Formats: sequence, C-alpha cells, structure tokens
Amino acid sequence: MRPAVSWADLRHARVGVWGLGVEGAANVRMLEQLGAALVLVDDVAREHEGREVLPTAAGGLDALRGCDAVVKSPGTGLWLQGAPRERVVAVTGTKGKSTTASMIGHLLERLGHRTLVGGNIGRPLYDPAAAGPEPDFWVVEVSSYQATDVAVSPPVVVVTSLHPDHLDWHGSVEQYYADKLSLASQPGAHLTIAGAASPALVARADRLGPHVDWVAPDPARRTSWHRAFAVRGDHNLDNAELAARAVRALGVAAPDDALAEAARDYPGLAHRLETIATVDGVEFVDDSLSTNVLPTLRAVEAFAAERTAVIVGGHDRGIDYHALGHGLAGRTAPLLVLTIPESGERIRRELAATALPACVEVRAATDLAHAVAQGASWAAPRGVVLLSPAAPSFGTYRDYRARAAAFADAVRTLPTGPR
Repeated sequence: MRPAVSWADLRHARVGVWGLGVEGAANVRMLEQLGAALVLVDDVAREHEGREVLPTAAGGLDALRGCDAVVKSPGTGLWLQGAPRERVVAVTGTKGKSTTASMIGHLLERLGHRTLVGGNIGRPLYDPAAAGPEPDFWVVEVSSYQATDVAVSPPVVVVTSLHPDHLDWHGSVEQYYADKLSLASQPGAHLTIAGAASPALVARADRLGPHVDWVAPDPARRTSWHRAFAVRGDHNLDNAELAARAVRALGVAAPDDALAEAARDYPGLAHRLETIATVDGVEFVDDSLSTNVLPTLRAVEAFAAERTAVIVGGHDRGIDYHALGHGLAGRTAPLLVLTIPESGERIRRELAATALPACVEVRAATDLAHAVAQGASWAAPRGVVLLSPAAPSFGTYRDYRARAAAFADAVRTLPTGPR
C-alpha cells in the first residue's frame, strides 16, 4: 500500500530530496516554503541555489536514511493527496496523453474556466515559483514514473492507450502496464475514459476502476467540432473525443457547437507533427515527442498518401521494433525509414525480420544531420521528411526539445535548389 502523504504532512520535517531536475527543483522550493530542513542528493556533488548537494554513491544514501521522509522526483502524488480532486482530471497512456491533456485544458479555458495544465506535460503543479490565482480545474498529465508515486486518484482519469515502453525502468511489459493503470484504481478513482483503439488497454479493462467510458476509434463518427482542432491524423480526432468526455465528466456544459468554437484556435503541441519548414517543395515535420513505436506509426499514417522519409532511432530502452515493421504492412505510398544511433542497428535488424511492403525502404544514417540530408534528397520534389524517432533522446541529446532543435538546425543548413 502506497503511503498517503501530502505536502502539508512534511511541514518542518527533515526531508531528503533525491534528484534535482525540473521537478526536483520544484520539490525544493515547495519544501522551503513549508519550513522543512533539507538534505539534497543527486548523482554528482554540486551546489543547488547555494545548498550543498551530496552525491548518491558517496554519502548521499546514508544522509537520506537519517531523514524523516525522502521525496524523489516527482512530487505529483504528494500534490494529489492534498488537492481538491473533484476539480482534477488525470491523463495517462503510452501515446496521446500530452495532446489529450492539452486539448482538455484548451477546451476548459475557452469555455470560461481558469485551468492549469501541468504534471508531465509542463510545470509541476505545486511549484511555488509558478504560483498564481487558484484555477477552477487542474489537468494533470501523469507518466508511468509519476503513477508509481500516486496513492490517491481524482474521480476522473483518462487513459489514452497502452503499448510497451520504459522497459529498462519498469523491468517488464506487464509491470509497466500495471504501474500505468494503477492510476485508474487507486482510492478516489470513479470514472475512467479509455481509448478503445488500444488492444492492450481493452484486454485489461478489469484494471480500469469501477466505471469505464470507452471511446471507439471511428473517424466517420467524428463531427465538425472534432475537426475544428485542425491537427493532423485520425488518431487526434479520437484524442479530441477523449478530451470532450473528460470536460463533461467534470460537470462542464459542453454542447457540440460550443466545443467547435472552443477548439478553433487550438495551437497544437510543439514537436508533435509540427511543420517547421518547406525547402524546395519538401515539407519537414518535427514529431520529436514521439518516443515509442505507436505514436510514430500514427505519425506515419498522417502522411499515408505522401512520399515520406521518416527518421527513427535514439536511446535504446528495450522497445520491440518488430511492431514498427508490422504496423507498416499496409503502406502503399513510398516510405524511406532512416535509422540513427543508438538503437538504429537494432531497428534495422528487427524491421528486416518483418514482411515489409515493396514501397518501404530502410537505410542507415550516421547521425541526425546525415538522415535529414538523405531524407531531403530522397523526398524531393514534393515529399515529407518526418522526425518521429520512436525512441527517447537521452545520451545524444538533453531531451526531445534539444533533438528537435538539432533537426531544425540540420534543415536550415541544407543546400537549396536542384538536388
């Protein structure tokens, strides 16, 4: 049983903070506000805003053992314990959670409700540095890592999809699924709005809490208000429906005409199927947020009729890339798969073991810039070069934003004119 501890329970306690990334730094600020005595521990010895940081392997763990409590990044579970959860919707899933969370927030704002969207998608919800007027609603994107620290859930939970991911951290596919879905069955959970397009999710319906509202994948039934979001891909029509049902589950009146008006100026997410340039007729699309096979397949499907070069590869965390090959089986338009390190070699090997259609070609690239150059030459004169890596960026880049910036830099340095 996970301990039901809130931030308020740590007031004036001796608290260890283990990890000082974005959320760890927010944890420090929150604990300072609560008057806690802090012990800071991270991978290496350094200073954090004038405080000594102990290295984990050289005294840090011993120091943590002497604390009343230890907060490891993130602090989402602590925040949920003390939050007005009837005004919170939590969004999780392997793919689509960031887009769906941002859509929920956008609809609520345009329908006249002050809304804070945070968690995995942006700022920590409890960070005093970002304090402002209390919102009417909170939309919390919850990663599988964050879900392991959650002891209570809001009444409304959205689960977009399930697909193997983060296996190097969770240890196995089933443990990853269990950790991800735990959000739907913790105390307080009442309604789970779930994406029926995901076979793995449908097969685990018994883990989705007392009440489940399924959103079936059927673009033909999506109306003009869904399309008012003006985002690429039929899967985003399903994300729009998930978002609308979450808004209504919060008790907000949202007729279709009001949803259509609210959706019109949705800006989309940066680094999610975002066109960054067109060079000599070739469109360059940044989908750096796609760190798993499933969103990459959805990104490729968004260009089903176009000559497309897709760049895949990055940090290897044990994802099965045979699924990428199987997902390309129905492709009919020319597709060039360009693989980059470190997982590129394994991706090529596992794609070679699947029955790819004749229109699909696989090539190796030495790095991202090389892949961009190859893709641009191959896609000319009216094709698409799509960065949708199906892998995290760690090791080569700081994060998906840095990888997207490198992609944009490579596009800017391309020669123009006839190739």
